[in-house]
Amino acid sequence: MKAATGLVVMAACALWLQAACGAEENGFVPLFDGKTLDGWEQKGGKAKYTVEDGCIVGTSVPNTSNSFLCTKKHYSDFILELEFKVDPGLNSGVQVRSNSLKEYHNGQVHGYQVEIDPSSRAWTGGIYDEGRRGWLVTLKDNEAARKAFKPKDWNKLRVECRGDSIKTWINGVAAADLTDSMTRSGFIALQVHGVGSRQDPLRVRWRNIRLKDLSAQSSEQ
Repeated sequence: MKAATGLVVMAACALWLQAACGAEENGFVPLFDGKTLDGWEQKGGKAKYTVEDGCIVGTSVPNTSNSFLCTKKHYSDFILELEFKVDPGLNSGVQVRSNSLKEYHNGQVHGYQVEIDPSSRAWTGGIYDEGRRGWLVTLKDNEAARKAFKPKDWNKLRVECRGDSIKTWINGVAAADLTDSMTRSGFIALQVHGVGSRQDPLRVRWRNIRLKDLSAQSSEQ
C-alpha cells in the first residue's frame, strides 16, 4: 500500500508540474511569422533586414547609423523570449519599451536596449539606454552571465518588463535587474549597430520571437 501511495503522490506531482509548465506557455504569441516582416517597420539607419530559413537576418551596411526593425505595436508589461546568433565583430541588441518621436531628436530611436555583445567584454544581457543615458546595467560584476553567452552559436534571451522592473536572462542565467520608471511603454526592436566604413557585411539572426502580454492579463483580473 505504501508503494502504491507513493506512486499516486509522484503521479500527482508530475501532473502539477505539467500544468505549471503549461500555464507558463499559455499566452505567448509569435511576433514573427517565420516568413515575412509583417507587423515590423524599419527606423534609423539603412542596414538590411531579410527573412532567411525562418530567421530575421540583419546585415550591416557601411556608413550608416544604428538601424532598428521595430514592431508596429507598442507593449508595456510583458515577457519576451527569442533566440539570436551574431557574427563576431557586430554589436547588436533588442530594444524594449522604446520610441521614435518627432519631438525627440527628430525621431531618433531611444529607450531600453538589451545588449548583444560578442566582444571580449561579453556584456550580452546588460541594459543600455539607447539615445538617452547610456549604460544602466553592465555585467562587469556578473561573471556567470558573461560566461553564459555562446559565441558563434544560438543563444536564448528572456526579458521581463513588469511595472518599473526590467529583468533579463541569457541562456537561463540571470543577467540584468533594473528598476527604472522613465519609460513604461514602447515598441520592441531588433538593432543592427553601425559599423562605420567597414565594407564586409556582418550579420545577426533572430528566431522564435514570442511575447506574453502581461498588460492584457492585468486588465482582465
